[in-house]
Amino acid sequence: MTTLSSQAFSVETRTRASSVFAVVAGLIVLLALAAPLLVSRGAIQDLFFILTMLVLAQCWNLLAGYAGLISVGQQLFVGCGAYAMFAVVTLAGLDPFVAILAAGVFAGLVAVPTAFFTFRLYGPYFAIGTWVIAEVGRLLFAQWKALGGGTGTSLPREAVRDMAGIDFLKTTFGMKSAQAGDALTYWLALILAVASIGVFYRLLRSKQGLGLAAVRDNEQAARAVGVDARRMKALVYLVAAIITGMAGALIYVQKQRISPDAAFSLLDWTAYVIFIVVIGGIGTIEGPIIGVIVFFLLQNLLADYGSWYLLILGTIAIATMLFAPKGLWGLFSARTGIQLFPVRRILRVQARDISNSQDIKGGPHG
Repeated sequence: MTTLSSQAFSVETRTRASSVFAVVAGLIVLLALAAPLLVSRGAIQDLFFILTMLVLAQCWNLLAGYAGLISVGQQLFVGCGAYAMFAVVTLAGLDPFVAILAAGVFAGLVAVPTAFFTFRLYGPYFAIGTWVIAEVGRLLFAQWKALGGGTGTSLPREAVRDMAGIDFLKTTFGMKSAQAGDALTYWLALILAVASIGVFYRLLRSKQGLGLAAVRDNEQAARAVGVDARRMKALVYLVAAIITGMAGALIYVQKQRISPDAAFSLLDWTAYVIFIVVIGGIGTIEGPIIGVIVFFLLQNLLADYGSWYLLILGTIAIATMLFAPKGLWGLFSARTGIQLFPVRRILRVQARDISNSQDIKGGPHG
């Protein structure tokens, strides 16, 4: 009887903290689904703002934190998605919620020629190029007279009043039309936020995620080992554009009024988003979640300070980049080792025994 020692190898990404968090996150999502029935309309509007900004922040973080594409023109896809939704509702008469899907498709179509030009640029030139193209988009939509031109327009009252699900909520829960509309847009924002985090996390844990990390760290080295860097960047850029466009459409379903300056606002849809990611922690899924909560609290605390508000936000961002370059979550994770959305591969080695039995019968002559 011979006993040999062997080793079995397995690759894991899940940690004990992430397993516990998965259960907690599930309970939080269930509680969030019931929020319109439990809290005031004002609280629902605040939660809607947090969720939509979280979606925008996750999209920008996917570009900058994982693909190394520092874009300052994400307002292009917010505006294109919002205007596509308005066009489909106003000119084609479709339901606003159906129009959100069309908005995502349109934003994706806009991303194709945009990528053709911007991907020829690198570093700060890429960032400037995305901003210039976003400004071109703002000027073009300002010429669309059917949707109000430079002054903008509002959604038709009947389109808002007759959105799918409004009558059901009014009949079942006794909600008023405005309250029911806020509840519907909130639930869609919750679905979009959960879905975007799930899609991005799945992408980062896949083989494509490994390739994406290699491209971010050293594009030339990644190409040397067979990673198609341009294809990986194009995929990420397209996915981020589609989800950003859907988020933009959803935001303006809730606002019900649009103008080029508002829909293509650099401050609202890119500068604030960059602040959220920088404060929370770039290159992590947890970072934008922490960042959007901090941003919301600061916005409410500093809202009465006028122009000082932006100055204080800028000072906080600079201090964070100097003393905690990986953001609040990066600082916390470095000290505790906790990761709620782990993407690193951990090689586990498990020893095992292999028994090899051999019976020898007879002598030399068998």
